[in-house]
Amino acid sequence: MTSLVLLGAMSGVATISTLYMVAQSRQAEAQTPAPVTLATPLATTVLSAEEFTDMVPDQRRDATLKPRETLIELVRDLGAQPSDAARSLQALYDAELVDPRRVQAGLEVKAHFRGEGENAQLTALSLSNEVGKQILSRRTADGGFTPLVLQAQTRPVEKRITATIDTSIYEAALAKGAHDQQVVDFASIFAYDLDFQRDIHPGDEFEMVYEEMVDERGNRVRTGDVLYAAINGKALDKAYYRFTPSDEDVHDYYDRNGEAATKFLMKTPINGARLSSNFGYRRHPISGYNKLHKGTDFAARSGTPVYAAGHGTIERSSRYGGYGNYVRIQHKNGYETAYAHLLRFGPGIRSGKRVRQGDIIGYVGSTGASTGPHLHYEVLINGKQVNAMTLKLPTGRKLAETPDIMDAFDERRAEIDAMRGAGQMLASGDVPERGEGLIDVDGTPPAP
Repeated sequence: MTSLVLLGAMSGVATISTLYMVAQSRQAEAQTPAPVTLATPLATTVLSAEEFTDMVPDQRRDATLKPRETLIELVRDLGAQPSDAARSLQALYDAELVDPRRVQAGLEVKAHFRGEGENAQLTALSLSNEVGKQILSRRTADGGFTPLVLQAQTRPVEKRITATIDTSIYEAALAKGAHDQQVVDFASIFAYDLDFQRDIHPGDEFEMVYEEMVDERGNRVRTGDVLYAAINGKALDKAYYRFTPSDEDVHDYYDRNGEAATKFLMKTPINGARLSSNFGYRRHPISGYNKLHKGTDFAARSGTPVYAAGHGTIERSSRYGGYGNYVRIQHKNGYETAYAHLLRFGPGIRSGKRVRQGDIIGYVGSTGASTGPHLHYEVLINGKQVNAMTLKLPTGRKLAETPDIMDAFDERRAEIDAMRGAGQMLASGDVPERGEGLIDVDGTPPAP
């Protein structure tokens, strides 16, 4: 039974970050809204699905907002009277739960009615702007509408899949019930060990334990993290466990001996780029003088993502002279990396922010002293630039060097191994409580 937490009218604009922008019809603005009584702030009431149904017990009509369609047009097309459509939406606008300038195609709308035909009266309007969450405008006793937010209660459930590869890991994993994100994460874990185009062969086997967030009926709400990834094949026989060391607060994947899957730094923190200028002396393309080029340039299309080369803390994220838009990251053991001429910075990238290897820190541009879009990438050791392409980088972290953290990892590894050993076939919708065992998609015993 899905429980919904009544959060009340929340401040802030609820938007959907997709590509469409649909302007709200001026017809809604022309209506004179009834006074809006805001719901009680903060979580005060828990509603079950049945209780919510009792609140709006009558017929329901569903629709999805189309490109170039306005919300008021959609609600009226569902059968609401023009005044009810306007007042129900205005309640959400006034509470700042929906920005009428930023509603976008794909928004799911449910209208509840009492009565039949032309005399049907709108009793509630529900907008789903994200999985597991609904924004509700409900008719009150005086004929007005009050805004509410209904948030589904979710919890993590572990699932396990094992399979033999016939064509690709992607096809095998999806056939077993995994989703795109789990496959992407699985590939990222082994990115330093495998070339997935050349090193995967028919007959290779893999195993994955991952989390999914589900509601109380067991319906999947969103994908979760990969907790365990293993491959047993011709090119590699390896397994990794997800773990977050207490001294870094950044998760990584470690083998049974506590050695990280990721290496210390990436030599090329960008995909699909061409090496356009090496480290060393060259004739500068703008000044015309011979001078030391203290980094490596990668030519790429403007807007190409640039990734953090390793775990660390943002030291600088700002305009920096001829470097243009510039990011510098501090890593362990005196290492730093720098990224210049960026078009713009990545989401949330600012001084003091912790990042992990592979996070987007910016996008290729041509700001500062630049003749075209490219990434200027530097590796510094104790403040001095070095050649990143010839540098022998240290391996990833070894937890055994920190005994207390290694002990914590051993405990977590044992927990995940217990999940693997507890795999069992469950009937559809039979979801265990956390800790009661995980769903084994194919029912096969775990790999040794």
